[in-house]
Amino acid sequence: MPKTHKPRAGSLQFWPRKRATRILSSANWKPLQKKHSGLLGFICYKVGMIRVLARDLTPNSMTKNKQIIIPSTFVGCPPMRILAVRFYKDDMVVFDILNENLDKELKRKIKLPKEKSKIGKRLVEVEKKINEFDDIRLLVYTLPKETGLKKTPDIAEIGLGGSNSEKLDFVKKYISKDIKMVDFLKSGQVVDVRGVTKGHGFTGPVKRFKIGLRQHKSEKGRRRPGSVGPWTPSRITFRAPMAGQYGFFSRIQYNSKLLSSGSARDIEKFSFEFPHYGKIKTNYIIIRGSIHGPAKRQLLLTLPLRETRSATKKNFEILNLLK
Repeated sequence: MPKTHKPRAGSLQFWPRKRATRILSSANWKPLQKKHSGLLGFICYKVGMIRVLARDLTPNSMTKNKQIIIPSTFVGCPPMRILAVRFYKDDMVVFDILNENLDKELKRKIKLPKEKSKIGKRLVEVEKKINEFDDIRLLVYTLPKETGLKKTPDIAEIGLGGSNSEKLDFVKKYISKDIKMVDFLKSGQVVDVRGVTKGHGFTGPVKRFKIGLRQHKSEKGRRRPGSVGPWTPSRITFRAPMAGQYGFFSRIQYNSKLLSSGSARDIEKFSFEFPHYGKIKTNYIIIRGSIHGPAKRQLLLTLPLRETRSATKKNFEILNLLK
C-alpha cells in the first residue's frame, strides 16, 4: 500500500497565536506612502453580512453579463476628525500639534494639556521649515456617537502620502472639517482590511489547529495529537499542536473589492436591521466577501499594499440587496 501522508496542521505564518494587544489594528505606513498619495487609512465599524444581487461585468468572466448573488459585508463609516498633527524625523516623533477644537467625549477619554496654542499659527511656523522633517502623520478620532453604538471615540495614527508640502496642505484643508469616506475611497476600488478576529477563548488542538480525530480506541484521548515529540530532545517544541488561545488575533485581508457606498438615507428604503447592530445611521460601504470580527468591531481600512490584476479588473453592477 502507498504511504499515507497528511500535511502538518496549522500554519506557522501566523505565530505566536496569542490575543491581540489592541482591538484597533495599526499599520506600517512607509510602503503605502511610496505607492499612494493623500489619506492612506480610515477607521470603520463592521455592521453585518448581506446578499447582493449584481450583474457581472468582469471581462473574460464565466458569468459575464449574468446575474449573480454575491455575499457581501456592510461597514459603517462615521466621519473622522483630526486630533493632532505628528511630525517625524529619523523615525522618531519630534513633536505634536494638538487641535484646539475637540469634542467633549474625547476630552473625557484622554488627558489634554491645559495650555493650548492656536494650531493655525503653529502650522504657519512649521511650514517655513517643512523640509527638516521626514514624515507628517495624523492622529485622528472617530465619531461613533453618530452610529448609536457607543460614545467613546477610537483614536489611531493615519499616514499621509505625497510630499511634505502636499501633506501639510491636506492638514490645512481638513483641520476644522470632518473627514468622510468619500474623501478616501471611491466605488470599485480595492482596499486592505485590518482588524481583530472573533475570539473563542481557550480551545483544544482539534479546533485550534484542525488536526484529525484519532481512532476511537486510542489511549489518552481522541482529541489530541498522537505524538507531541520524540524522546530526544526531551521537550515539546513550539511546532507541536497544543491547546491554547484561539481567536482574537490581529489579521489583514488583502485586496477586498469595494462594491458600493452610500448614506443612511439610501438604506432606509430597504429597512434593514442587522443582528447585534441595528439600523445603519451613518455613511456605509459594501465590501465583497466576508470580513473577520464580530458586529460593531473596529476596522482599519487602508489603500492596497500589493494590488493584483485579478482583484482590480472585477466589475459588478448592483441590482438589489437581499436580506
